[in-house]
Amino acid sequence: MFNPGYYNEEDMLGGGMLPHSLLHRAAGGAPRRFDEYYRCYPVVMLPGPERENVNHGGKVMMPPSALDKLTRLHITYPMMFELRNGAADKFTHAGVLEFIAEEGKIYLPYWMMQILSLDPGDLVQILSTELPYGNFIKLQAQSMSFTEISDPKAVLENAFRNFSCLTTGDVFTFSYNDQIYEMAVQETKPSTAKGGAIGVLETDIEVDFAPPVGYEESKKVSGTSTPKSLPGGGMLHSSGTMAQAINYASIAPQSNTAVAGAKAVSSNFLSGGHKLKGSKAPTPKASTPVAGASTNPPQPPRPRMNGPQPLRLPPGKLFFGYEIKPVKKKGEGEDKENAGAEKPHFQGQGQSLRGGVKRKGNEPEAKTKEKEKEKEGGQKLGGGRTLRDTPKQ
Repeated sequence: MFNPGYYNEEDMLGGGMLPHSLLHRAAGGAPRRFDEYYRCYPVVMLPGPERENVNHGGKVMMPPSALDKLTRLHITYPMMFELRNGAADKFTHAGVLEFIAEEGKIYLPYWMMQILSLDPGDLVQILSTELPYGNFIKLQAQSMSFTEISDPKAVLENAFRNFSCLTTGDVFTFSYNDQIYEMAVQETKPSTAKGGAIGVLETDIEVDFAPPVGYEESKKVSGTSTPKSLPGGGMLHSSGTMAQAINYASIAPQSNTAVAGAKAVSSNFLSGGHKLKGSKAPTPKASTPVAGASTNPPQPPRPRMNGPQPLRLPPGKLFFGYEIKPVKKKGEGEDKENAGAEKPHFQGQGQSLRGGVKRKGNEPEAKTKEKEKEKEGGQKLGGGRTLRDTPKQ
């Protein structure tokens, strides 16, 4: 009457009569895959001190009973799990960090609960799985602030230490310099696993970046303008003639404006003079100083008009407008110097300040005095005495 082969395992599973794990337990065998349901909570609700690295990572906290079941199932390290929310038909993958949660509870990072559309206290299904090691991943920053990081490679290498696996479509978070960054996983290789999940532990991964969210390429504006042709020949630019554009009238060598500007710059006294005599200037009235205000009246900035203006030309244009002065030859400069050296510097006759008669020639005054003494008589000896003054012996 009863056929033992009427219901097979697949019919019972498809009809929802018994779960897969209970079927094997009824047959006396151990389950081949870890499959349990837990109440999920965010990591911030985990008893004990705050653990920021867990909240911004890819690993969960499971109860100690889960470790006992995994050991009996011979699940090897690294242990990776598929987290599924059947109500929303969403899934992702994660690793396990510690087995310290209360029985019947599991603690997830907050970004993982957002991916699965879970609220605290909802049921989540945990399935053990095996994932291939990845060799390529493409990421996209969710804000422009990620571009301000000086060394993104080192920052991501440090952030990936808190992850065991990643799934295409995940938007995980990591912390750096007291700031939270969001990163979306757009592509992974190899994509053989379900959902494009890959393992990121102890493997070399090539990382590519997509333009961040909100990034706009700068539009290159051409600096050249299309010139218009003049009736009499030549080209006219949008800013006028070329001489007007560079203000050639003020920078020409023979320009009075350039000469006056150079003198004004080189002069140490630029203000006008005042006479001591004449009309009296009105005495300035004393003003009460106001706190935080300057007593000197503000002077409007004056445009610089005494120097040469910058030469701005469109690309591919040359301007040959300056006056050409011939270079002096070496021989011409030497002849002028020799001609100046031959001329005497002082051609006038000298005049004496004393009222005496001018002596003939350039005879010194000392020799003139000696001749006068000789006329008086006596000869001068070496001691400064004459023969007339020598005493008799």
